[in-house]
Amino acid sequence: MGNTVHVVVIISYLVFMVILGLYLSKREVKTSEDFMLAGSRLPQIVLIGTLLATWVGSGTVVGGASFIYQYGPIAGIFNLIGGPIGVIVLYFLADKARTLKKHTIPEMLEIRYGSVVRLVAAIFILLAYVGIVAYQFIGGGYVLSVTTGMSVELGTIISAVLVIFLAFTGGLFSVAYTDFVSSLLIVLGFLIGLPFVLMAVGGFSGMAENLPEQTLSWSGGLTFPQILGYFLPLFLLILGDQNMYQRFAAAKDAKTAKKSTVGFFFGNLLVVGLTIILASSAIVLFPNIAADTAILTIAADGVPIPIGAIILSAAVAFIITTGNSYLLSASGNLVYDLFNRYSKKKIADKDLLKFNRITVVVLGVLAYSLGTFFPSVLAIQMYSYTMYGAAITPAVLASFLWKRATPAGALASIAAGGLGTLLWEIGLDKPLDWNSVLFSLPLSIIALVVVSLFTSNKILTLDNSKTMSS
Repeated sequence: MGNTVHVVVIISYLVFMVILGLYLSKREVKTSEDFMLAGSRLPQIVLIGTLLATWVGSGTVVGGASFIYQYGPIAGIFNLIGGPIGVIVLYFLADKARTLKKHTIPEMLEIRYGSVVRLVAAIFILLAYVGIVAYQFIGGGYVLSVTTGMSVELGTIISAVLVIFLAFTGGLFSVAYTDFVSSLLIVLGFLIGLPFVLMAVGGFSGMAENLPEQTLSWSGGLTFPQILGYFLPLFLLILGDQNMYQRFAAAKDAKTAKKSTVGFFFGNLLVVGLTIILASSAIVLFPNIAADTAILTIAADGVPIPIGAIILSAAVAFIITTGNSYLLSASGNLVYDLFNRYSKKKIADKDLLKFNRITVVVLGVLAYSLGTFFPSVLAIQMYSYTMYGAAITPAVLASFLWKRATPAGALASIAAGGLGTLLWEIGLDKPLDWNSVLFSLPLSIIALVVVSLFTSNKILTLDNSKTMSS
């Protein structure tokens, strides 16, 4: 009975998302600007919803819950708190991003660092975002597997098709408004389901008594470097995440962009807290399940059927809309940073819109292929977040906050962070079982600071020479 209700509700919600996407595509998406930035007219409440849903996708519902299930609630706080802390920093950057109103992060970087940095940044963002899209596909596969009994592989294919279709049709308009509804559903489902779950484990005291001793320690059995290696990727990603800045650019004005971060902060904090409680309860109630399915199993078997249906519907919707966001964003890098930027002639807007849609399909297929090479959602999540956070975030923050950052320094930082991640993950196979951020982030920051200081002196000398000669 439960599975039948869950399946019916999930399918109904997915159909609703498809219909809404098609409706918004025909009504609102007329230009490439509509497709990528929703015409820069999103209201505050919708902006808060799409920021939250974009961030809280498979990385929280599947990857974050998997981490908590393996290492416990206290370690889970260290893992997930990077998001809310990062939002505090974004509060001071949101209005500036809206004023710039650029389609991509590399476009923003070009203003400060030049065209070469834009090109290199676009390449590394693509490497990161294709990975993030890949684990959204897999997360959707887990939801469909838990609810219907189909294989994870088949569920992953269905999720991939839905993500690609929605991104292809409605662009950011469809993503933003379905995000808003999904945000309400996930918060509502978690809040209503919480009392039932706590009752089942005997309240917080009963949960603490029945959790394995190791999961109650501050580290869950991990070393400090390992814990830091799980905290930093999320923190760094949200600070420089192209999706965040695109949504600020899609706000109706700079004030709306800045105020939306306040709602985003509290929404993120609420979902993180609820995720930690529910995933910890799964350790007690379902001690022998796959870690990636902790929240999903709670929804399917740990709460009343109607509430479980709401949570599962919102979970699959979050995963799909997050996949849409990152797929759409990566498409923007190909279209605006590579295709349009280096085209020898001006490209008509209708051709840009068409090419946007083509690249969505191509990158979606590539993301599905990449997902088959990683053992779990948590593994691909750490790789993707680090690739972005170490390669892109230092240069992005420096463009806003450090006047002495130079094009050479930014280029060195991006290359060091990106190549360092690949070397640690693939070439060295994660020595000491440390996540690559512990290696690639210091490389990126050192390269940025040292090269910038060295080249800024040269630039200053050249400027002074020009002044004296004039």
